[in-house]
Amino acid sequence: MTDTTAPAPDAADLRGRPGAGAQLAEQMSDAGQRRPKRRDVRPLGRLLPYAMRHKGHAAMAGVWLVLSTAASLTLTVTARGAIDHGFEGGGARLNWWFMLLGVNALFLGIATAVRYFFVTKTGERVVADVRKGLFERILTLDPAFYAQMRTGEVLSRLTTDIALVETLLTTSVSYALRNALTLIGGTALLFVVSPKLTGLVLLVVPLLLGPLFLFGRKVRRLTVASQDRFANAVGFAGESVDAIETVQAFGRERSAIARFGEAVEAAFVVSLVRMRARALMTAMIIVVMFGGVTLVLWLGAQDVIAGRMTPGALLQFVLLSVFAAGAVGALGESWGDVQKAAGAMERIDELMRSTPSIAPPAQPRDLPQPPVGEVSMSAVRFSYPGRPDLPALKGFSLTVRPGETVALVGPSGAGKSTVFRLLLRFYDPQSGVVSVDGIDVREADPVDVRNRFAWVSQEAPLFSGSASENIRFGRETATLDEVRTAAEEAQALTFVEALPEGFDTPLGERGKSLSGGQRQRMAIARALVRDAPILLLDEATSALDAESERLVQVALEQAMETRTTIVIAHRLATVLRADRIVVMDDGQVVEEGTHTALMARGGLYARLAELQFRAD
Repeated sequence: MTDTTAPAPDAADLRGRPGAGAQLAEQMSDAGQRRPKRRDVRPLGRLLPYAMRHKGHAAMAGVWLVLSTAASLTLTVTARGAIDHGFEGGGARLNWWFMLLGVNALFLGIATAVRYFFVTKTGERVVADVRKGLFERILTLDPAFYAQMRTGEVLSRLTTDIALVETLLTTSVSYALRNALTLIGGTALLFVVSPKLTGLVLLVVPLLLGPLFLFGRKVRRLTVASQDRFANAVGFAGESVDAIETVQAFGRERSAIARFGEAVEAAFVVSLVRMRARALMTAMIIVVMFGGVTLVLWLGAQDVIAGRMTPGALLQFVLLSVFAAGAVGALGESWGDVQKAAGAMERIDELMRSTPSIAPPAQPRDLPQPPVGEVSMSAVRFSYPGRPDLPALKGFSLTVRPGETVALVGPSGAGKSTVFRLLLRFYDPQSGVVSVDGIDVREADPVDVRNRFAWVSQEAPLFSGSASENIRFGRETATLDEVRTAAEEAQALTFVEALPEGFDTPLGERGKSLSGGQRQRMAIARALVRDAPILLLDEATSALDAESERLVQVALEQAMETRTTIVIAHRLATVLRADRIVVMDDGQVVEEGTHTALMARGGLYARLAELQFRAD
């Protein structure tokens, strides 16, 4: 905000701008995911409801904004009085006038500090509310939404775009309003001091506005293009860092560096064009503004010589002209921030207005209490969004009775994991019925439906908190004894207690300080502590060695005794004790029965078992 066309900002305006959130790996989407940009600032209207929650502080900010601007303009009045009257009588009143100037300056400093506090506090409060509201909306959106938008794109709106809005509300708004009031008040005083000279000054204004609007739009377009090119580089960098072991294992460091360098250079080329346009705009404004002011001041000097204006009035006119001209240049600078924030708010608003396809009905039905532990799928047909021609389930039907253990087996792509996603209501089927405890899941609140399940996914994702926090993710109210019991049942207690701080040891981002088998056992402990009536196990022991698998299998069998359990497994040895085995292929049930019966039938299950046992 410190262009040569603007007056030196006060200390409150020199506040550091927020960073761009570059620490996030996948901050921004690539250039191919650009959103259409508006040319107006109407998206900023979405901030008004947030601002109205804090209208008291906003009003105080407005009051002190007016007072600080008035004090700034009053300096020109007291300076004129000191020149015109301070030397009268041999300078008898000179000290009084300069004392008045000092008091004026003191009040200006106090008013500016108070203005800065209330403006910044209000802006930060509004941004905090927007950030919380946006994150709340992000967590309500279903997997179908994230199938269409990259996670890095969502994070960029939560960080980079909100940072632009924060800059506007905490710095640019105060700066712009102060300069707008300075321009209005200064122009009014200029007419009072000398209508003739003020009229000449106003002739310069159209020449200033032309470059601002002509080049301002071009600079905005180039800024967007530069951001998108840089987004491509940051997105690729995030992917490379996240998969650093793969990059190094395949010896692709130089290739990744070269690709990142090309993306950065492409962004630099676009930025260079933007800088040239902005430099030209700045040069035109300075030449027109100061050239015009010089001409007007020369005419004012002629009026002083002719006795039509006092020296103090000329000094006041000079100061007011500088204030007004600087305010015009500063407003042009602030307009760029407004446009960037408007573009950012449009992207934020797109997320805020997104509605999840999975939402509770207007009057959700209550699931029976106590839980029954029964699930049923009848004639379910389902295709993932974007793949309507490739149905994952084709008329699939399955009923699991309370306390029963059912294993889903079949080749990859048979639709096994899709069954879990529909039970958890991440998606709704195109046809058919999915019910939990006799209630169609579409008629119930999704949160209530998911509370009936404890899920161990194949990926077993963990979080960056402590071991205790990761297990308590299954149930926040779990006591330490319950956490320890769950860890012990999942065969995780030994390695957790061996960590430097035991259960309080931070596990690092995504739990990467643990091995794959340890992460999976932590995920199993998280599911066990949830104490839900239905247990969903998706390859829950796939990352374990034979000994750990045997131990965890014993623990899972104990947990299965009191729960309804559905198991997905490619390793058939883990499902031999299931009450029933359902064999799936191409989204359909092709066989069903016990291990012995299916082996005797000699169908798909028998072939899969033969291949696997032979490999073992």
